[in-house]
Amino acid sequence: MMTLYSGPTCPFSHMSRIVLNEKGCEFEVESIDLEGISEEMKTQFLQLSPYRELPVLVERDLILYNVNVINEYIDERFPHPQLMPTEPVSRARTRLFLQIFERDLMPFVRMLEARRASDEQKALARRRILACLQVLSMRIGPTKFIFGDEFQMIDAVLAPILWRLPHYGIELPPETERLMTYAERLFSRQSFIDSMTAQERSMRR
Repeated sequence: MMTLYSGPTCPFSHMSRIVLNEKGCEFEVESIDLEGISEEMKTQFLQLSPYRELPVLVERDLILYNVNVINEYIDERFPHPQLMPTEPVSRARTRLFLQIFERDLMPFVRMLEARRASDEQKALARRRILACLQVLSMRIGPTKFIFGDEFQMIDAVLAPILWRLPHYGIELPPETERLMTYAERLFSRQSFIDSMTAQERSMRR
């Protein structure tokens, strides 16, 4: 059985929990708060994740870190339902979007998640995340999800970020109505509901 080392409020861990639930996998979650653990436990965790980042996936003698590596492994290990497109052009387009998010969106998500970030840094992060999402909203078409009517990897990555916007103090403007409709569709999906921790549920109460 796989074990996912996961932060109870970590958006990146949340992404992998969604993927695992989407696949219907049997897995255990080992909850870990990197900000609250002792130095001894941090040293032990370094053996699993040399960058001290979550999530980490362990399956027998395989140890994986980096959310994109973990998610693609799960998708290949359990091919149904397929979350990465099978057609090469579509797969490349998805990887390009994931890379764009990694450069333009995720650094600012990490900044808001960092407890030691200054107010100025957090204000900048909110502005940059909002700007990125406004551009994304303009790209959303008539389909149910970003790249069509089937839930894909890109949707699993975006869902935890969109869920956390009120928690981050980010309010979407009216012109992003398509994005808000898309987000509600993600939140009603069973794999998303099943993936949430109690702490994540409380973010929107």
